[in-house]
Parts: sequence; structure tokens; C-alpha cells
Amino acid sequence: MLSVKEYFKQDNFAEYCGIEIIEVKNGYSKVKMNIRDELLNGMNIVHGGAIFTLADMAFAAAANSHKKLSVSINSNISFVTPATGEYLIAVAKETSINYKISTYSITVYKDKDEVVALCEGMAYIKKEKIIED
Repeated sequence: MLSVKEYFKQDNFAEYCGIEIIEVKNGYSKVKMNIRDELLNGMNIVHGGAIFTLADMAFAAAANSHKKLSVSINSNISFVTPATGEYLIAVAKETSINYKISTYSITVYKDKDEVVALCEGMAYIKKEKIIED
């Protein structure tokens, strides 16, 4: 069995994007992504796909914090301001959970604590354990 941080070290795409898990606790996570030229779109702001990837990683870490494998069944995102600066932070907070379904609110911030995007995610909780006790 692995910890959440160890489990997500196996995520090649998150590693490619430079996403780092800062903190994980039950129903909560905080992740960071440094802004690099490879993440910028033609308008010289962070590509929406990169922002969504960061939000999705925060969602995944929080959803899997309960020691059982959880997979996304729905997510949506609203972009509220252009993403610029040195880095982005995404914070996921659990809003509900039962034995099969959990929901999360994810906020993506610029390095100056300005909101970039708001995301919601719903996860299906499987029976398999992935996290050590």
C-alpha cells in the first residue's frame, strides 16, 4: 500500500506538467504547478488544459485521501481570470461523501492568491484500498 503522495508519483502526466502535491489530508489537498513556457497558450497565458490538469490533480488527491481508490465520474471548470505569474495553486475541499460517491470544490489561485478558476468534481469510490493505514 502507498501514501497518496507516493501513489500519485506514478502519474506521468502530472510529473510532465510539473505538478507537486503540497498537502493531503482527509477530503483535502493542495497542489502546485510552476508556470513554464510550455504551459502557455498563444495569448501568453496558461493554457486552460494545464489549469484543468492542475485542478484535476487536486481533486484526485483529495478524493483518494480516504484510502480507497476513487475515480472521477464528472468534473467541470469555470475560468474567471487569466493565469499569469510564477505558479498556480489548486486547493480541493470535500463537500459531500457517502459509501459510493464524493464531491469536491476545487479553486485554482495565482501566486498572489487571486482566483483563476473554480471547479467541481464528483468521484466514484471503489472497494479497492490504495492508501496505507
